[in-house]
Amino acid sequence: MPSPRAALAALLVAALAAACDTQPEPVPAARTASEARASFEVPPPLSSIAVPVPAPPPAPAHRPRARVALDDKAMGTHILLAAYTDDTFDEGALRGKFDKALAEIRRLEALMTTWRDDSEISRINAAAGKAAVAVSPETLAVIEKSLWISGRSEGLFDITFEAMHGLWKFDEDLEEKIPSMAAVAKARQLIDYRKIKVDHDARTVMLERAGMRMSLGGIAKGYAVDAAARVLREEGLTAFFVQAGGDLFVAGRKPEGVPFRVGVRDPRGRDANDYFAMLEVEDHAFSTAGDYERGFIKDGRRYHHIIDPRTGFPATASRSVTIWAKDAFTADAIDDAVFILGPEKGLALVESLDDTGAVIVDEHNKVWISARLKDRLHVLREPTDGI
Repeated sequence: MPSPRAALAALLVAALAAACDTQPEPVPAARTASEARASFEVPPPLSSIAVPVPAPPPAPAHRPRARVALDDKAMGTHILLAAYTDDTFDEGALRGKFDKALAEIRRLEALMTTWRDDSEISRINAAAGKAAVAVSPETLAVIEKSLWISGRSEGLFDITFEAMHGLWKFDEDLEEKIPSMAAVAKARQLIDYRKIKVDHDARTVMLERAGMRMSLGGIAKGYAVDAAARVLREEGLTAFFVQAGGDLFVAGRKPEGVPFRVGVRDPRGRDANDYFAMLEVEDHAFSTAGDYERGFIKDGRRYHHIIDPRTGFPATASRSVTIWAKDAFTADAIDDAVFILGPEKGLALVESLDDTGAVIVDEHNKVWISARLKDRLHVLREPTDGI
């Protein structure tokens, strides 16, 4: 028989077993010994925790490229400025910049026109044979460039041809009238660029003989085109073109990255858009002088505004001259001179100048191309023949 102490111990064991008849829950797998230790470790800094970042907003769509142009009149001719919109400049911004460029052209016109009595050129003419006239830096620059090309062209470009004013009428006052030989001979006595006296330091200009007159109509438009281009560059534009009549400057390339193409007009073609050749132009000027612009045909002969100072009559050696040059000022200065000189002497002048080329249609309709344009010009067909 068990002792009283042993019986008591057995009773206690039985009672404990009855109280714990439910099996203990196993430790979850995530709470293994190693993970339990890790749960008590110091958490890593926030900078090393991968935090979900929202996706960036989609990039804004590029503004569609659209051509914007300003058409107007100034300096007695048609003015065209054009460029393409981009992500920086919309149409409104471009038009504002065009307005500034046009205002610059008109400012220069007011200085150099002969159609206003208060212009600097008109004041020089009024003081011919009497006194020197103070002029602006711009007018002085154009007159000095004129004298430069006069010297290079054997005097065949001469801004004192304005002595012929009233004898030949090719502008808004167009009159199909041929002046007498006597009247032409008398006026020719007043054509002489060497009698233009310039004091660069004092910035004055004087015509030595009474009755002399000058006009910058054959060169000022090129200067104005360059001035307008400078305004557009200062306004942040890198691709555009500026045109004043036959004078054009092209900056940069078209939006698709290809150069602008400019047409060489057929001098006997149907209209201004009838081209016999094309030329790619980038950061260069393009100027054309033609006998078709202002003139008339009488008794089977064409009379036009490009006067040969040797005869006092319209020049006959060329039908058209197109100049390609680094700036419009140079191109405009050269085209009339080359036109009067004719193809052989004219091309010699062109080849003597840096970064300059020419396309000439002579009096017999033959096309002459300078060395620098041989591989650039795309000839589409022969020019049309005719008077």
